[in-house]
Amino acid sequence: MILSLAQIVAMFFLVLVIIIILASSIRVVYEYERAVIFRLGRLLGAKGPGIFFRVPIADKFVKVDLRVVTVDVPKQRIVTKDNVSVEVDAVIYHRVMDPVKAVTAVENYVYATSLLGQTVLRDVLGQSELDELLSKREELNKRLTQTLDILTDPWGIKVTAVSIKDVSLPESMLRAIAKQAEAERERRSRIIVAEGELQASKIMAEAARAYQEQPIALRLRELQTLIDIAREKNLVIIAPQALGELGTVIGLTSKVAEKGRG
Repeated sequence: MILSLAQIVAMFFLVLVIIIILASSIRVVYEYERAVIFRLGRLLGAKGPGIFFRVPIADKFVKVDLRVVTVDVPKQRIVTKDNVSVEVDAVIYHRVMDPVKAVTAVENYVYATSLLGQTVLRDVLGQSELDELLSKREELNKRLTQTLDILTDPWGIKVTAVSIKDVSLPESMLRAIAKQAEAERERRSRIIVAEGELQASKIMAEAARAYQEQPIALRLRELQTLIDIAREKNLVIIAPQALGELGTVIGLTSKVAEKGRG
């Protein structure tokens, strides 16, 4: 049976249409993606990873990325519990746990999470004092993460971490902190000096008791002290009368002697 040219052309276009329909029906999503499918507006569910089929025209799908997404929260002006105005920015790390909820429960889960993060950042840090904000940042990060994770759970979003990046203080507050740090260093320095004097006084008291028990040791110590002073050669040393035959003058400096000869 010999086909006419018109039949051949018709079959060619039929095959071409079938190929186009099949090509539009076959879709592929990667391991870290899911496709949320709607048929005539009704939710069918999530497909993937790998190949899945859809009915052309009738089926629509939304591709959702399951990897961790980083959201940069812009600087927020916050008034702390002790009435200090600061600017704080942070980073939110989150991922989609339920792709169906992420598509159907919120219009744009990334944008919504970012706005909610700004609100939570102001609320949580506004309940903290400045010292906590500067010294207990790790605890605040955990509190922010837990709060934001609870609020985004209905959207199928899992917040893995919230990290405060920077805290900007006004110039007047920076000067006040610098003065406080300087005063703290001065206080520690005085405590160290006082502790050293206390230890020295205890040792001297022990030495005094030892000399009291051994008077000859005190006499030897006096002689050793005079010898040490005489080595300087620039002093006139007057010995106490208790030293007896050592005399009143123990040593003169070489400089004084030279001037005398001159």
